[in-house]
Amino acid sequence: MSRIRSFIEKHRLSITIVAPLLPNLVGSIFNIWYNFSNIKPLLTEAQLTRFINAVSIYNAIIYPVLICCYVYWVMSLKSTQTKLIAGEPVEPEELLPAQRKVINLPWGIATIGCIGWFLCIPVFLIVMYTSHEPLNPHIKIHLPVSFTIAGLIAITQGFFITELCSLRLLYPTFFPNGGAAGTKGAYSLGLIGKGLIWAVSAVVCPVVCLLLLFVAPDQARNSEWFSFFAIAVSLVAVFFGLASAVMMGRLVTEPVKHLRKAAQRVGAGDLTARANIIRADDFGPLIDEFNNMVTGLNEKALIQETFGRHVGEQAAREILAQESGPTGIQKVISVMFCDLRNFTARSSNMAAAEVVSMLNLFLSDMVEIVERHDGMVNKFLGDGFMALFGAGQCSGSHADDSVAAGLEMLEKMEGINRKLGHSELKRLDIGIGIHTGPAIVGSIGSLKRLEYTAIGDTVNVASRIESLTKQVGVPLLITESTKIHLTRDLSCRELPPQYVKGKAEAISVFTPVSEE
Repeated sequence: MSRIRSFIEKHRLSITIVAPLLPNLVGSIFNIWYNFSNIKPLLTEAQLTRFINAVSIYNAIIYPVLICCYVYWVMSLKSTQTKLIAGEPVEPEELLPAQRKVINLPWGIATIGCIGWFLCIPVFLIVMYTSHEPLNPHIKIHLPVSFTIAGLIAITQGFFITELCSLRLLYPTFFPNGGAAGTKGAYSLGLIGKGLIWAVSAVVCPVVCLLLLFVAPDQARNSEWFSFFAIAVSLVAVFFGLASAVMMGRLVTEPVKHLRKAAQRVGAGDLTARANIIRADDFGPLIDEFNNMVTGLNEKALIQETFGRHVGEQAAREILAQESGPTGIQKVISVMFCDLRNFTARSSNMAAAEVVSMLNLFLSDMVEIVERHDGMVNKFLGDGFMALFGAGQCSGSHADDSVAAGLEMLEKMEGINRKLGHSELKRLDIGIGIHTGPAIVGSIGSLKRLEYTAIGDTVNVASRIESLTKQVGVPLLITESTKIHLTRDLSCRELPPQYVKGKAEAISVFTPVSEE
């Protein structure tokens, strides 16, 4: 198979030239048989000799000239094809005419076929009617019919075969980035036109030919060729009907299959999927638009992913779901502040790369824990961050989620210190403060610069509670408001009420106690 594939790829242009010869050969056989069955009985010996001589001279002059013109026309693509295969740059002034020619190849072979076949009609009528013997009047009917039917069969099938060869062998080279449908000066026959050609070649021509048998002269009816010819016409109709159906099927079903597979991959989340088939007909714009749509979706997903990395996935979803411009609503949420203890002093003697690496390790694990408990990290604050629970989808368990996240974060710090190889003297410690209450949540700022965040007294108190962890000597503090909003039992140790900046009265604080 690899040798065959290599041979085909090496001789793409030659195969495209030779392929249409088969239907023309079949058309010639059909034409010869028709002539022997219906025209020969109408001719005298002298007229038959004149007819055969005309056929020989015509075939020896006209067809070689037409074939040479077609070969020269197709082979003019060779230099451009060689450059494209080699990956060499091709100037637009050279590439566009070549692309136009590739799309128009079926019309080229159809034009050659029309000249070769239909020129026979006036030439042979003139030759026969200029003979000295009187000509049977049926000749002027059967002679045009003979060449017309054979020509239509050969031309239409040659058109299909040439288009299939072009699509398979030439389009991938000349249109590496697609876009064949937008080639100026090129015309690819649409599905309706292809259907009409199929109907003419596979249905109209054989049926007309069979009907003509009923008006054939008595000499033809009594000829030994007559019955065989009727059978041959039927077989030709069946053969070309099946052949045309197969070619039409490939021209129609292939792009549909490619589009369906690509759509299924996109539906499964693969935004790298493309309909890797190039067409210049009705499917061309559809394929190009599909690929452009997927490219747009991929770019949008990349933007959303990048956006989500900067503001958090949940915050990104909330921003995209809400109306544009500044907007916010009041809701009860749980706010968490987390901070590394004495990190600024400790990092002063560390290299910048080491500081960044340590912070990335800490923040990556902490953010993952917060998001796993349905929270969103709203902003990074140097060596700490602020997280919101309940700011997105309405959830009555945001207090439980925030405390559960805080406890897991404390456990995770043990693993982080082991990864960093820190001793007890150099270990990293954190302080976490959580407060629950009403806050304004949404996109806040100006029309030119917005930030999705929460503002209000609840946020301020949560920040103060985190600062209290240093004073009271515990890593995790929650307020009484958070404890009240818990829906699950949690053992907590109450600490003495604490005064914080901006509050006239002391705030009751608790630290969760792990149950052994």
